[in-house]
Amino acid sequence: MATTSSVASSSAGTLDVNSLVSQLMTIERRPIDKLNTQISSSQTKISSLGTIKGLVSGFQTALRSLNDNLRGFSATPSDTSVFSAAASSTAATGTYALEVTHLAQAQNLVAAGRASSGTAISDGVATTVTFDFGTISGGTLTAGIYSGATYTSNASGSKSITIDGTNNTLQGVSNAINAAKMGVTATIVNDGSGTPYRLALTSSNTGISNSLKITTSGGDGTINSLLAYDPAGTQNLNQTVAAQNADIKVNGIAISKVSNTVTDAIQGVTLTFSKLTTAPVGLAVTHDTNAVSKAVTGFVDAYNALQSQLKSRSAYGTATSQAGALAGDGTVRLMVNQLRGVFNTAASGGTLASLAQVGISTQADGTLKSDSSKLNTAMANDFSDVTNLFSSVTGFATRLDAWSTSALAPGGMIDTRTNSLNTSITGYNNKISQLEDRMATLQKLYTTQYSNLNMLLSNMNGTSAYLTQQLTKSGA
Repeated sequence: MATTSSVASSSAGTLDVNSLVSQLMTIERRPIDKLNTQISSSQTKISSLGTIKGLVSGFQTALRSLNDNLRGFSATPSDTSVFSAAASSTAATGTYALEVTHLAQAQNLVAAGRASSGTAISDGVATTVTFDFGTISGGTLTAGIYSGATYTSNASGSKSITIDGTNNTLQGVSNAINAAKMGVTATIVNDGSGTPYRLALTSSNTGISNSLKITTSGGDGTINSLLAYDPAGTQNLNQTVAAQNADIKVNGIAISKVSNTVTDAIQGVTLTFSKLTTAPVGLAVTHDTNAVSKAVTGFVDAYNALQSQLKSRSAYGTATSQAGALAGDGTVRLMVNQLRGVFNTAASGGTLASLAQVGISTQADGTLKSDSSKLNTAMANDFSDVTNLFSSVTGFATRLDAWSTSALAPGGMIDTRTNSLNTSITGYNNKISQLEDRMATLQKLYTTQYSNLNMLLSNMNGTSAYLTQQLTKSGA
C-alpha cells in the first residue's frame, strides 16, 4: 500500500498509531470531501442565479420606465418667468396661449399697535376667539375697512382658541393662534411708532373664499377690541391685503382659481403662476421624446448587462478560460432561448414591427446597440407607431416585461432552480452528517486495532530479545 512507506515507528519495532490512523481517515473522508465540493458548487450556482435575478429585476425596471415615458408628455412655456408647467400621462399634445391678469393671494389683517408684546392685555378671564373662513362680497374698501359688504362662510368649519391668564399678551395670542394650526398664521410686526407692536394675521390659503371673520365671547372685552373682525360689521383689524383668486385666460377662455397652482385648466397639465402677463404666453404640450430616448438607452443597457452575465456564467470552459458557474444549466439555457424568441417575434398593429426600425440592432456578441438618430426620426414621423412597437399587447417592452415577471415570480424559473439547489445542499449535508458518524466509529476502530497491534508487537519484541539473550548464553 502507498501508506506503508509513510508509516512511522513510535519506538523500535512498533507503529506510530496516530499518524497511521490519520492517513487512513484521510482516505476514508474522500466521499465527504466530494460532497463538500458539490455543496460549494451548488452555493456558487445559487449566488450566480441571485446575480441574474437582480439583473432581470433591473431589466424589468428599465422596461417599465420605457413604457411610462412613452405615455409621458412635456409641457414647455415660452416664458418660464410667468408660469411653470408639468404634464402627466393624461395630457394631450397641443399648443395654448395663456394670460394672467391676477395672481391668487391670501388676506392679511393687522391689529392696532401696542406698547409691549409681553404685557397682559386682559384681566385673564377666559375669552374664546373663533375664526371662520368665507367670501367678502360688495361694498367699498377704504383705508382697510369695508363698508356695505356682505360675508358668506365657505362652510369649511370654524375653529377656536382660548385666551386666558396664561397667554393674554400679544405674544401669547400670536403663539396660541400658530399652535392651533387652523389655517391662520400670526406674526408680530414692529412699525417703529410709539405703540409699535402690531399683530398681523394671514390666511394660510389663497383665494377669495378664504377671507377671515373673527368673533369673540367671554372675557373683559379687551381681546374683542383687539381681534374682532366682521367684514359686514365691526372691524377692529385693518385689511392690508385682500384675498384674491388667480384670474387667467387659456386660449381666450377666462378661468378663476383660488390658488396659483392650477391642475384642471388644461387636461393633464399642472400650471404654477408667478407673474402677470402683458401679452399671451405660449405653452406647448408634446410627447417627451428626450425622456423616451433616455429610457431606450436604459433598456438597452439593462438588457446588455443581463445578456452578458447569462453568457459568461453559462459558458463552457476552454483551454484558456474557466467554465462559468452555470455551464450547462438548463434554467439559464431556457431563459436565453425564451429571450431570443421574444426578440425574434415581430410586433403587430402598426407600421413598425422590429426594433431595428427604431435603431436598436443586435450585435455579433448578442448585445444590443441603439441609434438615437434613427429613434428620433421614428418618433418624429409617428410617435404612436413607436409606442405601439414597445407598449402594445404584442410590443417588445410588454412581452419582455411579462417574461421578466414570469422569471422572477415565486415558483418561476429562477426560484424553482434555486429551491432545487437548496434541496440538494440539504441532502448533501444529511449524507455528510451520516458519514461523519461513521468516520467517528472508524477512527475509534482503527485506533483500537493498531494500538492492540502495537501491544502485540511490543510483546513479540520482548520475547525476541529474551530468546536472543538465551541463545547467546547457550552458545557461550
